[in-house]
Amino acid sequence: MFKDEPAGSGTDKRLDDAGLPLANREEADINPDLLRREGFASEAEYLAYLATLGRDIPFEAYVVETVEVSEGPVLEARLRELREELENLRARLHVIRDQAATVVSENVRWADASAHAQLGDRPWLKLAGAMAAAFVLARGVRRLPLGTVTTTALPLVAAALNRKLAKA
Repeated sequence: MFKDEPAGSGTDKRLDDAGLPLANREEADINPDLLRREGFASEAEYLAYLATLGRDIPFEAYVVETVEVSEGPVLEARLRELREELENLRARLHVIRDQAATVVSENVRWADASAHAQLGDRPWLKLAGAMAAAFVLARGVRRLPLGTVTTTALPLVAAALNRKLAKA
């Protein structure tokens, strides 16, 4: 059993400095001080790194995606499509706003017509009067001594209910 090998395992699993398993055996043979996983700022830095490893690997092998000159018209066409789609979405939004304004105005018109049908002329004045009357009535009821009235009336109400139930 080796130092980096887990007990009871028949496979050679070596870990890097971060505790992650190494990708392949070739990386395991490299000096850990030379391992670099975060990328390079420039091609010169990459070439300097390769010189420290003692290998000559072409830079193009590690470039993920290159933008070719022929992609320019493709990108312009895609940009044009996106602009057209944006204009279509703006037009739809304008139509939706107009429809929402129409719906709101029709609802207000319907509520006004309904109030006139139920309460006649000046329905909002009549509603305000009814609310004021309810407020004044509630204030008056609060001032009544309902505790003593309820205490006195409760046995009378219970007796009346018993008589009704006895007749039924």
